[in-house]
Amino acid sequence: MNFRFTGRVTRFFLMLLLPQPVFLWWLCIGRRDFTPPLPSFLATSGMALVYLCFLICLHILPVRSHGDCPMRITVLDGGQYLISFSIWGFLLQSILYCLMLTGHLPILTEFYGTSPALFTANLVTGILVLFFLLFNGQLRILFTCYRLGIVKRLLIILNLWVPVINLFLMKYLCEKAKEECDNERCRFTARAERADSSICATKYPLVMVHGIGFRDLRYFNYWGRIPKELARNGAVVYYGHQQAWGTIEDNAESIRQKILQVLEENHCEKVNIIAHSKGGLDSRYLITRLHMEQQVASLTTVSTPHRGSELIDVLNRLPDGIYRLISSWFDRTFSRFGDCHPDCYHASKQLAPAYCAHFNEITPDCPEVYYQSYASVMQHTWSDSLLSIPNLIMDFAGNSANDGLVTEESAKWGTFQGTFRNRYRRGISHGDMIDLKREDYKGFDILETYVEIVKRLKDMGY
Repeated sequence: MNFRFTGRVTRFFLMLLLPQPVFLWWLCIGRRDFTPPLPSFLATSGMALVYLCFLICLHILPVRSHGDCPMRITVLDGGQYLISFSIWGFLLQSILYCLMLTGHLPILTEFYGTSPALFTANLVTGILVLFFLLFNGQLRILFTCYRLGIVKRLLIILNLWVPVINLFLMKYLCEKAKEECDNERCRFTARAERADSSICATKYPLVMVHGIGFRDLRYFNYWGRIPKELARNGAVVYYGHQQAWGTIEDNAESIRQKILQVLEENHCEKVNIIAHSKGGLDSRYLITRLHMEQQVASLTTVSTPHRGSELIDVLNRLPDGIYRLISSWFDRTFSRFGDCHPDCYHASKQLAPAYCAHFNEITPDCPEVYYQSYASVMQHTWSDSLLSIPNLIMDFAGNSANDGLVTEESAKWGTFQGTFRNRYRRGISHGDMIDLKREDYKGFDILETYVEIVKRLKDMGY
């Protein structure tokens, strides 16, 4: 990426001169005797106009855009540049003023002696110029960086005003911004290289089936940025549109109706299903018990509790009256979001290990369908703030390898393709596998992960 205001020499002189507007005016105009005063006014106005235009350009577009990368990346990259520029600018100005006060810079010493008021104005103006550049850089990163979660953003905002600590926080912001910019450049380079390849153009359309507690809403996609990335690479994507708190049986019927619609629209014989969490159980029931094995080519389950979730056993220890009361509250809430027959009580009970053992006996795999599965694992309790408590409960229950809701062993079904984890401290949670927070994590690219999953289906002829 080519910076508009970079280059080491250019950056040095900018950090040297930009925070010295009054001194620059005095050096170029203030030391001269203009008679009549009109030329002095015109020269001052012209210099002020040039300075303001230069400063505004630095605020708005400090860096050039990179190819087809979205504006968000340009804004993010400009954020780390402005923070770096401001911090080094403060350091350089501090050195200049120290040299001036010790008499090592005669021209600045002369300026100081000419008018203390001008000197004070120059100092205050310089601080404000660098501060607003710094503030602009911080806002750019805080509002555009996907690698910062909501909790981290709040903590950073609360502590950015604390001296010394804010230096470490700004360094952290720049590191996160740089990581994301580098990741996005690689991503867009890869997109450009495979622009005409349609690597996700599978033989059959994709039907993406969500898990429990969510719906396929128009303005909040359960799968985050994943469907758009798949479509960009040639995939035809549909959604299951089953209920958030529907039972396996009710949801399977809803998905069946959707698949029949997809088959009619695309004039094809089968679909590929990609299901997350409980959606995998809904889909298995659909295939076997509703006899849709001839209409489904493959089922890919991601973090599905095929053998149940021990977390439900913990919740089952609640008094039944309280459990039903909480369930009824969920039912009333989600009926407003489109659930026709929400049944939180029974839908959640269907995720218990005992029920899933029975479910597996009465729902065998169909040989006509290709089954594969994936799992993920959190590295520690604080890997995902939304799932910290469930993960902690499951750890106490002796389930060390889990994604916050489902154990690695429970997620295995059919051809097990592996467990997603990275070598960093965070790990990959249940929500990360559907891009729930729309964040990018170091060592794990969720978009490329699904591109590879669908590409493998295409290569297998599905």
